[in-house]
Amino acid sequence: MEHSNSINNMHAYSRRNFWSGILFGLGLIAFIDEMVFHQLLNWHHFYDLSTTDIGLISDGLFHAFSWFATIGGLFLFADLRRRHAVNIKRWWGGVFLGAGVFQLYDGIIQHKVMRIHQIRYVENVIVYDLVWNIGAIVMIIIGIVLVKRSNQSRQVKGE
Repeated sequence: MEHSNSINNMHAYSRRNFWSGILFGLGLIAFIDEMVFHQLLNWHHFYDLSTTDIGLISDGLFHAFSWFATIGGLFLFADLRRRHAVNIKRWWGGVFLGAGVFQLYDGIIQHKVMRIHQIRYVENVIVYDLVWNIGAIVMIIIGIVLVKRSNQSRQVKGE
């Protein structure tokens, strides 16, 4: 019975490592997007289909969302550390997956389907779209590889 509880706890901790990483990665990439492309480079706002004031309000809401996700992921991570249950490979896999999935969603759904903003308003936006979406796919692949490797190392350890 003791071994069964240990396996159930490790499965729960494995999921927490993954979701902590997902939340942190999603929040981190959203924060970087908002900070670099919205504020520093001023290429676009989260919502560009209205006035600049509405665009700035949407950026503020987007920024708040990114921080809630980042902090939520870090709270889960702190709990895992307290319990000595951090699986760093699985956590980083979640970070890359969260960041990559968010960026791909942004690049395809928000940029092309909903058209609420573009990466940059230039003649040849396809170059920016390709770099954005290929970068997202690379992050997703890295995340998948890390999560799979964390599964393999758990199996080797007999968890």
